[in-house]
Amino acid sequence: MTDTITSATRGGRDQDFLAPAARLRGAGIGGLEELTDLQRSERLARMREGSLGSIHSWELVTAVDGPGTRMTIFFNGCPLRCLYCHNPDTFLMKDGEPVEAQELLRRMRRYRGVFRASGGGITLSGGEVLMQPAFARTLLRGAKEMGIHTCIDTSGFLGANASDEFLEDVDLVLLDVKSGDEETYKKVTGRALAPTIEFGDRLAAKGVSIWARFVLVPGLTSDPRNVENVARIIERWGEAVERVEVLPFHQMGTDKWDALGLDYQLRDTRPPEPELVEATREIFRSHGFVVH
Repeated sequence: MTDTITSATRGGRDQDFLAPAARLRGAGIGGLEELTDLQRSERLARMREGSLGSIHSWELVTAVDGPGTRMTIFFNGCPLRCLYCHNPDTFLMKDGEPVEAQELLRRMRRYRGVFRASGGGITLSGGEVLMQPAFARTLLRGAKEMGIHTCIDTSGFLGANASDEFLEDVDLVLLDVKSGDEETYKKVTGRALAPTIEFGDRLAAKGVSIWARFVLVPGLTSDPRNVENVARIIERWGEAVERVEVLPFHQMGTDKWDALGLDYQLRDTRPPEPELVEATREIFRSHGFVVH
């Protein structure tokens, strides 16, 4: 889906917006009203205006996607093709379920007490949240109006889709820096590294808090020189970076790749040994970061 970026953000192919009659379904839109009877043109118009989105699932999680207990909403659609992706069923926007923004906002309102008690809030994840910037902005604005802490989880590749007004409603960004080496980044994602760096620069300039994330994959991203380059990139964002999270690679998405008929190239890659994880974290600590 190398053209989806232009389809989603500048009009493009209508089929990228539409949910099919049948698909390999995710397990997490329970309690949300599905709008499967919308006319095609109406659905497209509503997605572009931000009142309707393509959603894979939502869940309540604690201390995973930001501080406290969070309602994490997983968007469908992503311009990257990360070799280690554990949600390949979010690659295509058309494979999601159409869900109204107001339905999600009503659910957020129910959990305001939980968010306040735990110091939590909402996290918009994916897929790639910035594939659907109008819909994301509707959710973020509504959450801020309710006094709810907001977070987005993004690769930053589509950072240009997040206007300054959009970022005013974002309290925290989980920014995935997938490699510090351009060649390795292209191998991991199929895309270029520069947009992530540029987005991080914008966040730092605006004073938006960043939790930088790095997925440690033995034999792919684990070279100490690559990790050092990642640390140098994150270092340029200064005090905006509250913490760095080193996320060990796992094989939990293998079944999804197989069910979708996709070529999973990391089938024989083992999760990193604890010693490698700790050595990688130590590289980030040496740059003065709080590391998890």
